[in-house]
Amino acid sequence: MKPTERLHALGLSLLLAACPAAALDHARADVRGFVAEMQDKHGLEREWLDEVFRKATSQPRIIDLISRPAERVKPWHEYRDHFLTEQRIREGVDFWVKHRARLAEIERSTGVNAHVIVGIIGVETFYGRITGTFSVLDALSTLAFDYPPRSPFFRSQLEHFLLLSREEPIDLFGVKGSYAGAMGAPQFMPGSYRVFAVDGDGDGRRDLWGSWDDVLASVANYLLEHGWRAGEPIVTPADLEYPGVEGLVANRLTLEDTVGSLRAFGVQFETPLGEDTPALFVDVAGDGGPEMRVGFTNFYAITRYNRSVMYALAVHDLGSQIAERLPVTDAG
Repeated sequence: MKPTERLHALGLSLLLAACPAAALDHARADVRGFVAEMQDKHGLEREWLDEVFRKATSQPRIIDLISRPAERVKPWHEYRDHFLTEQRIREGVDFWVKHRARLAEIERSTGVNAHVIVGIIGVETFYGRITGTFSVLDALSTLAFDYPPRSPFFRSQLEHFLLLSREEPIDLFGVKGSYAGAMGAPQFMPGSYRVFAVDGDGDGRRDLWGSWDDVLASVANYLLEHGWRAGEPIVTPADLEYPGVEGLVANRLTLEDTVGSLRAFGVQFETPLGEDTPALFVDVAGDGGPEMRVGFTNFYAITRYNRSVMYALAVHDLGSQIAERLPVTDAG
């Protein structure tokens, strides 16, 4: 977000903070324009759309949550300790054991590592326990029409949500999610739900709340569609031969470097991958100083789920620690 946008959003959030939630004014020009677009573009019935927006509520609390100034960026060791708790690891073992057959099947058929799937579910929603308490309709309507900095994005997500409600038997008015409209155990936005969710249990629907087969298969499919490569490593420990070397960029969410180019910068690491293999250098603040790693295409695929190097590290490390604790009979 640009500085001017951030200031505008902060002013808007302060203005709205004192205002109670109120029914969205479905007669306002931008809402009417959106309704007309949904009619023309998708053939949705005007009467149904009018009913939807008569029931939608604009919630200042949602504006406040999404537009407040960013909190202090946590160093990696604090971020890690929030997710890699004893309880989350222990419950992750229980979750994996409960779904071991399905996880093994998905890993065999897609090549997506089971520990990454479990790690994502663990980080996102504590294995489905914390999926959000906001009305998805209210969240998306509020952000689409009352949050100018990102209204185009959220209008597109609202469009997807309305279409999703016609494609899947979800309760348009009752479904809950995050304040940004992310839904279900894997926290898919409506657009991702429509594009990447799959019917894992073969019942003819994609249910990211009530079917773990659908959830696990959908997470794997998301990673596949974002470049996951079966059988390749994800991330490896690294060291730096020449600290402060000019031109070496850490933590960028691109694959502009390669194994060979990073080694030319003095990054030391082991991998069976060739010199031309895309790679990225990771340098985060550990307990005792810099913690360095090199991520490959599969690490980058995890960052497509959430645009954060620390998120991808937490997913990988949580899943890896869970895998290490699996009972021997379940680990293979």
